[in-house]
Amino acid sequence: MPERTPQEDRVLVLAPTGRDALLTCQLLSQAGLPCCASESESDLFCEIEEGAGTVLVSEEALQPWTVQALVELLNHQEPWSDLPLIVFARAGGPDDGVLVRLSPLSNITILERPVRMSTLVSAVQAALRARRRQYEVRDLLQRQADADRRKDEFLAMLGHELRNPLAAIRNALWVLGEVGSREEPDVRQREVIERQTRHLVRMVDDLLDVSRVTLGKIILKRQSVDLGEVAERCLHDLGLAALAASHGLNVEEATEPALVSGDPVRLEQVVCNLLQNAIKYTPRGGTIRLCVRRTGEEAVIRICDNGVGISADMLPRIFEPFTQVESSRTRSEGGLGLGLPLVRSLVELHGGEVEAFSEGPGQGTEFVVRLPLRTGDAAQRPARRPGRAAPAAGTASALRILVVEDNLDGRESLRDLLEIWGHTVELAEDGSQGVAKALEHNPDVALVDIGLPGFDGNEVARQIRASSQTDHMELIAMTGYGQPEDRRRALQAGFDSYLVKPVDPAHLGRLLAAVRPRPVSMRS
Repeated sequence: MPERTPQEDRVLVLAPTGRDALLTCQLLSQAGLPCCASESESDLFCEIEEGAGTVLVSEEALQPWTVQALVELLNHQEPWSDLPLIVFARAGGPDDGVLVRLSPLSNITILERPVRMSTLVSAVQAALRARRRQYEVRDLLQRQADADRRKDEFLAMLGHELRNPLAAIRNALWVLGEVGSREEPDVRQREVIERQTRHLVRMVDDLLDVSRVTLGKIILKRQSVDLGEVAERCLHDLGLAALAASHGLNVEEATEPALVSGDPVRLEQVVCNLLQNAIKYTPRGGTIRLCVRRTGEEAVIRICDNGVGISADMLPRIFEPFTQVESSRTRSEGGLGLGLPLVRSLVELHGGEVEAFSEGPGQGTEFVVRLPLRTGDAAQRPARRPGRAAPAAGTASALRILVVEDNLDGRESLRDLLEIWGHTVELAEDGSQGVAKALEHNPDVALVDIGLPGFDGNEVARQIRASSQTDHMELIAMTGYGQPEDRRRALQAGFDSYLVKPVDPAHLGRLLAAVRPRPVSMRS
């Protein structure tokens, strides 16, 4: 943290009568206090902008326009700053009008003239001590801001580094699903890996999203959302039937259409986190109930279990970050203690509330999410989203695809998946090689990682777009960086789509199915 500048410890003096300002500065300088005499009100205001420890001003200088300008200046201080102001008043106290005009300022000391030297020095020293405490607060806030920035940078890099291997694992699973053994033990083991991969992906997402919510960096993409369909998608995405069976659990579902205005991705995150929480804390033989209902002007989601329950002293803290039910330490799926804080933050962003209820240890838990129904169309049901199945080999047009990816396993597993789908694939392992192969082979699609050695994927996109021969090329970013500013930079660089690893192969398949291959005669 840089030290204070000399200007920040100065005593600024404005006394327009005779040589009062110069004499005052001489006296304060003899006491070891740095001082600066201002020739005019505008000079004083400029000096305050440069930095000051305190300001000494005589009552005669406090004309109405001067006070107004001073108040406006000090009202625009940083939150940590409250510049001390010392006023030399006439004998008998300052004029009532001056006091009224100064009333918006809080940090004021009044000294009646004539002032003893010891009193003046003592008042100035007290003001400077108070000012130095303000600087300490400023420095602390700056350290916290720097720590937050470093944390965000670390989390972004952590997300990227974790998502790369997860992407390779998911690609390999899809390849095995297409060409691997259909024997029941092999299929069961692949399902275990797929469920645990999804669990890891959600933990990474929770870790990054909690930080973004705390800093107010999440922006909801609102639309009409049916919570009943959100619940059904969560049951499907989590593979809840198989997951429950593996835990020896019973799952009961009762949903109805309930339209809200919200972000479907974030609402799905809420429901999936609560379902995973229920599975985590419900022992074998237990029951989990999921219910979505319209109640009055609200849509209500209830997720109940008859699991380990929550003690009365823990219940008020369950939505705090890194809080875990004690018994979770013995569970293999203990998690990070971030799912429920994220649930609460996302629900509140949607204008709703979430509550937890439990009769105590061993008595199960109920989570209730309440969201305002969408006005006027609560009985309507939005159109269902497209199915999630990836295109089978041969159902989409064969494309020439360039994969630019520095992770060897991710690069080769993605190539295997694309070739199973019937596409022709070229590989590049860094940015310069990616640009060279894009210009040489002129593919229909380029799948480009952002964090590449040499120069990054955004520069790859810019160089490809700079060539008139590649106007047709579909550029798709596939990256572990998932912050909104990362997406914005990529789209500005020339990418058509932005996918965050590990990419759902079904989503990738739908993007590729929408690309029309160029006729052979137009290919280089």
